[in-house]
Amino acid sequence: MISIVSCNKDKKNSLMENDLTNNPFLKESTLPYFAPDFIKIQNKHFKPALVEAMKQQSDAVNKIVKNTQKTTFDNTILALEKSGEMLDRVNNVFKSLTAAHTNDTLKKVETEIAPLAAKHYDEIYLNDKLFAKVKDIYTNRENLNLDAESYKLVENYYEKFTIAGANLSKEDKVKLKNINEQLASLSITFNQALLDANDAATVEIHDVKKLAGFSKEQIENIKDKTKENTWLLTITNTTQQSQLQNLEDRETRKQLFEAGWNRTNGGKYDTKQLVTKMVELRAQKSKLLGFDNFASWRLQNTMAKNPQAVLDLFSKLVPAATAKARKEIAEIQKMISSQGETFQLEPWDWNFYAEKVRKSKYNLDENEIKPYFELNSVLEKGVFYAAQKLYGITFKKRTDLPTYHEDVVTYELFEEDGTPLGLFYGDYYARSSKSGGAWMDNFVTQSTLYNKKPVIYNVMNIAKPANGEPTLLTYDEVETMFHEFGHALHGFFASQHYPSLSGTAVARDFVEFPSQFNEPWALNPEILQNYAVNYKTGAKIPQELITKIKNAGSFNQGYSLIEVLAASNLDMLWHTISSDTKITDVNKFETDALNSVQLLMIEIPTRYSSTYFSHIFSGDYYAGYYSYLWTEVLSHDAFDYFTEHGGLTRENGQRYRDMILSKGNTIELEKMYKDFRGSAPKIEPMIKARGLN
Repeated sequence: MISIVSCNKDKKNSLMENDLTNNPFLKESTLPYFAPDFIKIQNKHFKPALVEAMKQQSDAVNKIVKNTQKTTFDNTILALEKSGEMLDRVNNVFKSLTAAHTNDTLKKVETEIAPLAAKHYDEIYLNDKLFAKVKDIYTNRENLNLDAESYKLVENYYEKFTIAGANLSKEDKVKLKNINEQLASLSITFNQALLDANDAATVEIHDVKKLAGFSKEQIENIKDKTKENTWLLTITNTTQQSQLQNLEDRETRKQLFEAGWNRTNGGKYDTKQLVTKMVELRAQKSKLLGFDNFASWRLQNTMAKNPQAVLDLFSKLVPAATAKARKEIAEIQKMISSQGETFQLEPWDWNFYAEKVRKSKYNLDENEIKPYFELNSVLEKGVFYAAQKLYGITFKKRTDLPTYHEDVVTYELFEEDGTPLGLFYGDYYARSSKSGGAWMDNFVTQSTLYNKKPVIYNVMNIAKPANGEPTLLTYDEVETMFHEFGHALHGFFASQHYPSLSGTAVARDFVEFPSQFNEPWALNPEILQNYAVNYKTGAKIPQELITKIKNAGSFNQGYSLIEVLAASNLDMLWHTISSDTKITDVNKFETDALNSVQLLMIEIPTRYSSTYFSHIFSGDYYAGYYSYLWTEVLSHDAFDYFTEHGGLTRENGQRYRDMILSKGNTIELEKMYKDFRGSAPKIEPMIKARGLN
């Protein structure tokens, strides 16, 4: 009797859990631009909506497969493109919240959905009958009288199927499905462990003297309101922590650095076993798919094409970067000695003493320039103003649309002629429910197929000031704001018919190009004078400070490049191991890997150590972190084009918009860039910009 009651109860709970009654995701939002209605959306809606959306897509796929009529573009490729409409609608909101404002319920749904989603996509892309139809269209595409974008869509789907393993035997497909499900679950587990580890690694300070170097405002902002004489130094998802720049107490610096460095290396939130399992499974997957290593499989549809091209780029950068870094080490060690100290430079000392070197060498104090970089002014009079000057678009703040958090701001964008362009959401403040870093994504993807304009959001992790205080940014944060809006512009200017080819749906080593290209406009004289205004006095930033910022532009570039090169190489070396390689010690592998490429520098640790390298173990930059450096070459080369042709002009902006930002994934990327630039990208502008020549 007890057993029967228990089973009935479980069944009842399952039915309630999958209840679709009044689920807002079943229909399109009625808000402008189909924006998510966060008033109606609740945590309980996600799992049943995701399950239903996958069911709807599976039903649509089965209909394609069972169709006995002649295979056509419309009843196969177009039908496949339309099959995931609801799933995209739910997923776009779900992934935004799990990254930017998660909670225990959403984490639970993530854990449960991940293997189901992996299985779902495998059942599509490893479906023999469906692939036969796709292959038939692909083989005969020249005779179908398709427009250019439809032709590209056919190629895109065929490539997706073949890369996913559609040509494998039935036996190997079963093995692949099992690997994919495991990887999906492990990735979610890694991400959740890291989020918890970041919180747990918070350093509690009980003696305010240990916070010497912080301003009164900084000290007040980090005070624990629940405990007496307690201040909290929180961890962000990088090796270095921003607070290290100001902390005078060396032991506190060391404590904070080591809290971040060791957060997932031992103890309750250790991720080493997750790392080894994932890289081994990825290596097995690549062997199953016929490749020597995972990176070779992963890079098939990128600009780089193969790992050797990436390693060739690194080889051009490492010697100059390490040479500059050694000069910087010598300068910092000299500064330490000049302060009467005898210790050798350690990672937790770098930011603190590098700031002293910068002040000494360039007379530039970060606290001197921050009053000119107030968040709203940077956004509206800097980031938006630059977009207006280049592309003619205008912005209007909206307060009538619901958001997922009170700190999120919303703007409507318009074309030069007043035509509505889309909606923009900005989520800029750090909080415990948000992943570290900064990113852009879509709530709604542009497509003329569905008559949809883009709804896009940017996320950052800026420390929120006390009530009534202004949010003052570092120059790095200013650049990041411009960077992320560069991604947004790529999405806003999309002009595709099909959503899967729209906007930022390009190769990983191209998608960072528009974002990095947007960064230098932060220092354009006309733009800078428009937004860099002292929040107290209203005075514009003086030329003296601008000169200091520019002169300091190549400062610490050896350090910053080594940081990224180390992380990029680490990623590539994890993903070029063979399926026979067994990793028994993650820390030793990391040390040996970095040493093998001359990037093991005690003073300059990798930007991400393996155990908290979320980009590659819980994000989708695996075997792709190199993309930041690859696209930096493109961005500097493209900016040179603007410089050569008059700089900040509508004509230049329109050309760039028409030839790059509006094209999505409709043209072969190398051709797209060459058509715009008139030649292949050159590395020299990047070398010059970083002061490495």
